Amino acid sequence: MSLTVQPILPRFGAEVSGIDITRPLDEEQRQAVIAAMNRWGVCVYRNTGLDDASHVAFSRNFGHLEKSPMRPGRNRLEHRELFDASNLDVDGNITRDPVAITYRKGDRLWHTDSAFMEKRTSYSLLLAHQVPKEAGETWFADTRSAWEDLPQSMKDKVRNLKGINSLWWSRRKAGAEVSEEQLASGLKAVHPLVHVHRGSGREALFIAAHTMGIEGMPDDEARALIDELIAFTTQPEYTFKVKYAPGDLVIWDNLCSMHRGGEFDAANEARDMRRTTVREGTEPYAVESDDPFTELFSTSVPTTFNTLAANA
Repeated sequence: MSLTVQPILPRFGAEVSGIDITRPLDEEQRQAVIAAMNRWGVCVYRNTGLDDASHVAFSRNFGHLEKSPMRPGRNRLEHRELFDASNLDVDGNITRDPVAITYRKGDRLWHTDSAFMEKRTSYSLLLAHQVPKEAGETWFADTRSAWEDLPQSMKDKVRNLKGINSLWWSRRKAGAEVSEEQLASGLKAVHPLVHVHRGSGREALFIAAHTMGIEGMPDDEARALIDELIAFTTQPEYTFKVKYAPGDLVIWDNLCSMHRGGEFDAANEARDMRRTTVREGTEPYAVESDDPFTELFSTSVPTTFNTLAANA
């Protein structure tokens, strides 16, 4: 069977069906999935039937999977390739830990996964296991079309700039207590604000809530420019939201999109979402022994999140 693709916006996002992604893909099917991603940036697969193991297996078609931070005895999920994007604690109950709640608020800001890492993320694959009755959507924004529609004067201004990215910056923006000293000493990654998206050949912005500054620019000026670019990119003509049912999978390409979680009653309703994360530029089934996310949380955690690093 071949893929059936129904666009969501004229240039961005599609609902996709037609193949059983719980089973191994042949090369033609794998290339069809990649082609749809290159064209649309975000693809939604409904009622997939995936479980944790088949979610990981399907994700391996697209490159090396990052591992979630190692926390012996404190990881809720069996597979380290799954990042826990839920509001649940290790026992599967709605978390009451104020540190974890504060940390997750950063997910409500427009961001790209792992922009704060030197090795960027290409695909993220988010599978819904349990969803709230109301809200809890994910919003997506088209950074290719937004770049194409920017005034030429703005393109000329930002084309050669490089952004400085920090996980702890986005968490501070969401309300966590993170000092300037902690930001300065914490892990940061520098990436161009504009790059060519390899899969489509189109240029795209690479900005998000993790972008705390711009090389060679005063912080106030840089942060105002970043906010202006995010505001432009998240206008209604570039954005849409996905409402989930259990079993739905959304794949997005972080190198041509931004996303944010929608609000929901996180204190009273469970939202169990699990994400695999594909490293940019790696081949399918690549084997790598490095573990950068464990290193991040063991060496670069502000005091606010020490208990999260140890216990979340």
